[in-house]
Amino acid sequence: MKVFGVDASRALLQQRTGTETYARELIRALLAQPNSAVRWRLYLRQPAPPVSFPAHAEQTVLPMRRLWTHVALARELAQRPPSVLFVPAHVRPLWCPVPSVITLHDLGHLHFPRAHTRWQRWYLHWSTRHAVQYADHLLADSACTRQDLQTYYGADPARVTVVYPGFDPTPFENPSPCQLALPQHYLLFVGTLQPRKNLARLLDAFAQVAPHFPQLHLVLAGRHGWLSEPIVQKARTSPLAGRIQLLDYVPDSDLPGLYAGAQAFVFPSLYEGFGFPILEAMAAGVPVVCSDGGSLPEVAGVSAARIVPAQDSAALADALAQVLSQPSLRQTLIAHGKKRCQEFRWEESARQVLAVLDRVS
Repeated sequence: MKVFGVDASRALLQQRTGTETYARELIRALLAQPNSAVRWRLYLRQPAPPVSFPAHAEQTVLPMRRLWTHVALARELAQRPPSVLFVPAHVRPLWCPVPSVITLHDLGHLHFPRAHTRWQRWYLHWSTRHAVQYADHLLADSACTRQDLQTYYGADPARVTVVYPGFDPTPFENPSPCQLALPQHYLLFVGTLQPRKNLARLLDAFAQVAPHFPQLHLVLAGRHGWLSEPIVQKARTSPLAGRIQLLDYVPDSDLPGLYAGAQAFVFPSLYEGFGFPILEAMAAGVPVVCSDGGSLPEVAGVSAARIVPAQDSAALADALAQVLSQPSLRQTLIAHGKKRCQEFRWEESARQVLAVLDRVS
């Protein structure tokens, strides 16, 4: 019987970004796949809560605060080697004595280096190059990321498979009322506050739209990331500061209601490897306006969102004004968005990943 080892160290973080959501949901979908010839072994930093994963998955807890991947995990792989190691979040151990499959989510550190600390840039560059050189196979969230891996790191196309993440629309389709104090009419952004999210241009676009919609507010929801201070300062010193609300990280329980109450969801990122918030908004029945940054056009589809150039705040403002003022356009985007978000299924993602793991092991 084959043993498939999985680095599950990022799957149980409380404040998840897209990468952590990907790890958690894909691991759960993999464990649900019917395959009696495979035994699963999850590598964790600490014991998982009982409801996290099915009981049939072996959990190997490796308690180490620093260098967990390169020391604790590598040592365990040498002592009890699985048939293959799957890392759903980017970093392959420096020494990996077994075949490996690594998911590389995006190359934002190359496209927008100023959005990262010097240490983050170096580590992301090193870990990506290391994975490209030594992993037996790579998974990419999008065709955009696959092309970037070929262009910037010389990845062999035969060793990179595009597997789109899945998505579960159920929590967003019939949300409970949001417990947050929110304005009645608002545009919504959800994501980490950092330069790569292009929020300075969103604030400029809101300044152009706001005079035509006197009741409209802008809500920015997400934890503060690297270099968030200029964004926060721009929002607080804006003449429209009274109509701009900054929320911190929003827990899962409040997120569906937050989406459902918005007049439109806006995601103007300069670059994204995928973009879960777009699908979350679509599932909640909210029209989406997004940029053409990175893989966002792949995720949004040709008719389920208004897509604008990432560098053009005037185009963003115009798209928002149209969505807010044209009921027929709103309904078209909502209808197409609900269909689009159904096309990404974790079961299908797991099936494709399992096929790669089986081939590599």
